[in-house]
Amino acid sequence: MLKSQNSHLAAQPRPHSAQSALAQTAEELPASGRPDAFVIDDEEGICRYITTVLGMLGLAAESMHSAEQVMAALERVQPDIVFLDIALGESDAVDVIRKLGALRYRGIVQLMSGAKSALLDDVHRIGALHGLNMCPPLEKPFRREAIQRAIATLPLFARSDIAVSAAPQVQPGLDVALANNWLELWYQPKIDLRTGGLAGVEGLVRYCHPKLGVHPIDSMLPQASTETRARLIQHFLIRALHDWEELDSAGISVRTAVNANVDVLTNVDLTGLVRQNRPRSTSWPGLILEISENEVIRDLNLAHEIATQLRIYDITLAISNFGAGFSSFERLRELPFSELKLHPGFVAGCADDARNAGICRASIELAHRFEVMTVADGLDNASDLHALQYLDCDAGQGPFLAEPMPKSQFISSLRERARTNQAWLA
Repeated sequence: MLKSQNSHLAAQPRPHSAQSALAQTAEELPASGRPDAFVIDDEEGICRYITTVLGMLGLAAESMHSAEQVMAALERVQPDIVFLDIALGESDAVDVIRKLGALRYRGIVQLMSGAKSALLDDVHRIGALHGLNMCPPLEKPFRREAIQRAIATLPLFARSDIAVSAAPQVQPGLDVALANNWLELWYQPKIDLRTGGLAGVEGLVRYCHPKLGVHPIDSMLPQASTETRARLIQHFLIRALHDWEELDSAGISVRTAVNANVDVLTNVDLTGLVRQNRPRSTSWPGLILEISENEVIRDLNLAHEIATQLRIYDITLAISNFGAGFSSFERLRELPFSELKLHPGFVAGCADDARNAGICRASIELAHRFEVMTVADGLDNASDLHALQYLDCDAGQGPFLAEPMPKSQFISSLRERARTNQAWLA
């Protein structure tokens, strides 16, 4: 039976978040504490309400009232989610969005306002154009349930047999984690939205500390050096190549995708790594490297050169987070890629939001014109799934279908599905 991840929201608070975090302001949080959320609104009552609800759910929040305060705070720490009002006294949400974009913020941005929907949608689009992960806007007044839905996609609420928590500030860095084998490649299926079969799989890196728990590494990547990120790509590219043989022996013979970075790819001998580590089986379908749209557009010529060389070794590119640079459609004609992944911010709510649905529709039509597969990333409810099926999207991926899992659990889960003839899209 398919499950939405929203059903467990009010479960256990995280170990490192104390109930005393209720309604803490930026001044009240201890200097060593890492906030999970920023709440940015010029109305004190709104800030107090949201921080209180977040505290009840186990999240520590800082509240602030102007873009200037936010900009200073972002230089110090980046939270997992930012609740952002449109009007902030003498400043506004666009000022904050520009700063978040410049810092390459990888958390979630949750817009909120009492303004009419069209203005919220326009500010939402500006955020997406800056490469931010924008949730569907909240219109005031809203209730606790709306806040719960906003944080449902945070990594700390991911379903798994291992509890996933956000990264505390004091945890060892990625270099230490690599040296101690604390980083693992977990697998999340991509499901064919027409047949319900397995269309592919993505390998996602998880930090598995023996005491601090398990969490994604997204929030740690902006602080990592180019050398560290290059080592990560090398390590997990080799891991994915070796894992394929085990997946294949279990009857899971689909292409694996792993995340990459254009800047780092120029410093890694990918062709040498693939020649040395690729599976020798003639049935190996190849590998996919996912690169975000905003990176591709920044240096299209370099991306084209990398993509062309990799195709010699059965490695293709997928453009992820697609839809943020809506005006860049035509520039992608010359780039050889095999997959287009729709931005989760546009997938979310596409069943009800006409603009999101329009962007998804245009992206799918573009991909089909280029004869490449479209993947809806971040699917978390049945309504959006059905809307994307109607729009003829090829595949879907997200918590509604399945969470990322350790390799052994992924294999056993697929074997059990096959044994019981359980459908992904039931």
